[in-house]
Amino acid sequence: MKRRIAFFDFDGTITTKDTLLEIIKYHAGTSRYYLGFLLCSPYIIAWKLGLLPNYAAKERVMRFFFSNTPVEEFQRKCDAFANDVLPTLLRPKALDEIERLQQAGAEVVIVSASPGNWSQQWRTKLGLASLATRLQVKDNKLTGRFDGKNCHGEEKVCRIRDAYDLDAYDEVYSYGDSKGDKPMLGLATFAFYKPFR
Repeated sequence: MKRRIAFFDFDGTITTKDTLLEIIKYHAGTSRYYLGFLLCSPYIIAWKLGLLPNYAAKERVMRFFFSNTPVEEFQRKCDAFANDVLPTLLRPKALDEIERLQQAGAEVVIVSASPGNWSQQWRTKLGLASLATRLQVKDNKLTGRFDGKNCHGEEKVCRIRDAYDLDAYDEVYSYGDSKGDKPMLGLATFAFYKPFR
């Protein structure tokens, strides 16, 4: 029997929206959400203009909203988000493809620049593995910084190669929707760009 593995980007590929923005809105409420992005706008604009790396702008936003949040409280809210909001953001065609691959015996791995906290409950139910940006924790609280590199672009490839021996698989599938996913798509024997739209 052929060994198969499939790597899926999360935001925009499996979901219809950027879940980082949605989890912030869920945690902070609408008023604080807009205030926070207004205060963080210089960093976001600098990133859009190519003056600041993706991870640096993202960390500034994370620090504003989540710095000093107890990890257990954060995870409780993430699990609530997974129940209340995430199902409304999932693309049915992506879910169908995941199910098809699993029925064909494939391992399915979510490879995401978004931290895996708010997809954890959903992934566990479906039996999906995860490679994602990790959040730094000190004294059981989030610092708002990343623990290691943002899982984006070439870092997705590094994480995959560190975790899996791709030569051991007969078929490698990759699914993505942005230029940050293209290095991961380059690993695959079957690559799909924006397949579920």
